[in-house]
Amino acid sequence: MFRGQGRHKIDAKGRVSIPATFRRVLEANDPDWTDGLAPNLVIHYGIAARDGCLECYTMAAASEVDAKIAALQRGSENRRALEAYFNAQSLPASVDDTGRLVLSQSLRDMIGLKDEALFVAASDTFKIWNPERYEHEVAPRTEVTFAGLKPGQDPLTLLDGGGI
Repeated sequence: MFRGQGRHKIDAKGRVSIPATFRRVLEANDPDWTDGLAPNLVIHYGIAARDGCLECYTMAAASEVDAKIAALQRGSENRRALEAYFNAQSLPASVDDTGRLVLSQSLRDMIGLKDEALFVAASDTFKIWNPERYEHEVAPRTEVTFAGLKPGQDPLTLLDGGGI
């Protein structure tokens, strides 16, 4: 699982360093990775890009989604929609030998990236955000979610159905 977040500079060619801990997760979840090779990942830009981020899947997580789509009846409306959503709006990518990911200008434009990118862990995926957008739109939503907790209530109680 991915943990934490990191803010990194984007160079003129669209290269940005991936947090080192994220690279270890990518390596561990890429069945083709061996020491000395670049780990692979899948960048999804569908609805996530409309929400302001790129969602990056490990190869294992992408394979899990692919298997679930493939299990749907061929030609069904749901399968066609999910193929268009996930497969047609994703790009294969790899981490270079210096731990960087190249984000094309079109991907950067989709989410308004300029000089920096914010990497945010999201379980078995991570998201790449415009840092300002994340700070002004996403972080406050999290605050609102937890605002209804009783004083001293651990947010993890929400996992047990101990809602707000």
